[in-house]
Amino acid sequence: MSRIGKLPVNLPAGVTVSVDDHVVKVKGPNGELCQKIDPDIEVSVDGGVLNVKRPTDQPRHRSMHGLYRALIHNMVVGVSEGYTIKQELVGVGYRVEVNGQIVTFSLGYSHDIQFQMPKEVKAEAEPVKKGQNPVLVLKSADKQLLGMVAAKVRSLRKPEPYKGKGIKFVGEQLRRKAGKSASAK
Repeated sequence: MSRIGKLPVNLPAGVTVSVDDHVVKVKGPNGELCQKIDPDIEVSVDGGVLNVKRPTDQPRHRSMHGLYRALIHNMVVGVSEGYTIKQELVGVGYRVEVNGQIVTFSLGYSHDIQFQMPKEVKAEAEPVKKGQNPVLVLKSADKQLLGMVAAKVRSLRKPEPYKGKGIKFVGEQLRRKAGKSASAK
């Protein structure tokens, strides 16, 4: 049996879950999220606990069992606490500026890059202290969307392996390469 799928999802105070027509809707203080689920998977809410059950032990049902439980758990955590991703801009002259839902990046190209954030994602630029790199903070209730936006932002200037310049996640360990070495004759 799926170890993840059989774990119950505890619903914190202020979070409500409704299941109708194979769509799970989760409401909380940070917003509302919905997820369409497979008709074979059964979702039941008993008091403050949500359970996900599967009809058989077929590989298809086993894989969906853990998947939908994890997706619903991510929705519950998102609407109650929210998710945050921090990205660091490493490089001389790299800057980030946030104006509402439009984020402007200066990443060493001949032009600035304007990036339109989805309305579900909030962006903030932490104040830059002298000698430190600019940091972009992304917040959202939707974990999937937040991860996709963070990946898109990172793709604007991926960290290169020699000097480490680019956009990286805070705390990310980059694989560095040695540069050219002069031949000894």
